[in-house]
Amino acid sequence: LRGEQRVAAAFTGDGATSEGDFHEAVNLAAVWKLPVLFVIENNQYGLSTPTSEQYACRDLADRGLGYGIPGLVADGNDVLAVRRAVLHAAARARAGHGPTLLEFKTFRMRGHEEASGTDYVPKELVAEWAARDPLARFERLLEERGLLAPGTRADLRAELKARVDLLVDEALPLADPVSNAEAELADVYAPGGPAPVSPTAEALAAAPELRYVDAVRDALHVALARDTKVVLLGQDIAEYGGVFKCTEGFAAEFGKERVRNTPIIESGAVGCALGLALEGFRPMLEMQFGDFVTCGFNQIVNNLAKNHYRWGAPAGVVLRLPVGGGVGAGPFHSQNVESWFTSVAGLKVVAPATPFDAKGLLLAAFEDGNPVLFLEHKFLYRSSKGRVPAGHYTLPLGQARVARPGRDATVVTWGVGVSWALDAAGKLAAEGREVEVLDLRTLLPLDQEAILATARKTGKVLVLH
Repeated sequence: LRGEQRVAAAFTGDGATSEGDFHEAVNLAAVWKLPVLFVIENNQYGLSTPTSEQYACRDLADRGLGYGIPGLVADGNDVLAVRRAVLHAAARARAGHGPTLLEFKTFRMRGHEEASGTDYVPKELVAEWAARDPLARFERLLEERGLLAPGTRADLRAELKARVDLLVDEALPLADPVSNAEAELADVYAPGGPAPVSPTAEALAAAPELRYVDAVRDALHVALARDTKVVLLGQDIAEYGGVFKCTEGFAAEFGKERVRNTPIIESGAVGCALGLALEGFRPMLEMQFGDFVTCGFNQIVNNLAKNHYRWGAPAGVVLRLPVGGGVGAGPFHSQNVESWFTSVAGLKVVAPATPFDAKGLLLAAFEDGNPVLFLEHKFLYRSSKGRVPAGHYTLPLGQARVARPGRDATVVTWGVGVSWALDAAGKLAAEGREVEVLDLRTLLPLDQEAILATARKTGKVLVLH
């Protein structure tokens, strides 16, 4: 996107190449001709499982043919062979020819981790690979070529050992790290976006009436126009404009670099969006239907959600999920998925009920700097209408609103449930019973104070899900 001559190298072991994530990533890079080196360290065992039980092909590099990219095999214990292979693949990537699958045959002399040991490895195999130690081989090569004088190797080892021992002696007496609950909780989320920019009462009164789907589309258009770092990803979102036409015309206006069709992948697309976020972009990924989010579940809950806590790096990704029934879409295209994610620390989950909120909360999600799952109920797309100011405005994430004040009881709800509750409250009002309707708007973080306040006020609470 930046037009730089940079190359990315993604490392994996032989075992992880069996994962679907690996396939989706390599396929996406191949289709988009991305400058990526997929480096496989084939060390013969996935923990204790030998490669003969992991895959049926002779070499993992053979898989490159299926992706339409080169697959190269090199001796991973030969420093110069590794260097030659990487230089070749990097030059190809920089020339715009796309990714290369690099398989380096090597061996792991110790356990997958310290506890597992290596008892499962035949002793003769250990001896065979020990003779091919890459450092010892390279040292011998340097000596044979007269580049390493006799005795120099021992002198260098002694010098480096002394330096390492000194650092260890300095580190061991230091006090153990300490932390507390407040510090740990503060690391779960990035600080969040700028203060909300609310529209004026005059702007709201003069605003045109839009359908929910048009408000979502307007928010995406404003985000793209305001910030060149905004990139939209998803299945069929470019020329086709998305299944629900939320991105119709965007590819022609903003270019296919910023409005990108992905293959039919979820996990790989979430990973791509995370990479963009780490590079300072503001990616939005549309799940064609919210139900498909299950195929990207691991990336969302184990990478997006935990990224800031683990590394201090914000993962500002917006995931738009068309959810819910009411449009005759069947059991695989009509689920409400919020309960799968509201217990995942590090995520934010937003479920607007009105066109006004949909635009303001979606623009706020782009600016928040944390991963936001943005739930758009499909039934509301063309049934819900309301005034939506033009241009840029944002609403606070994590703040509920009283959609209808009342005194006798409270209905706490969100999304399409708000319209149901307001309809019922209107009928009850005719009978002299005033029901308060609290629209949560954001499910994670949850506005507990607003819930407690309405509970204290009416004394009776019904949660409508």
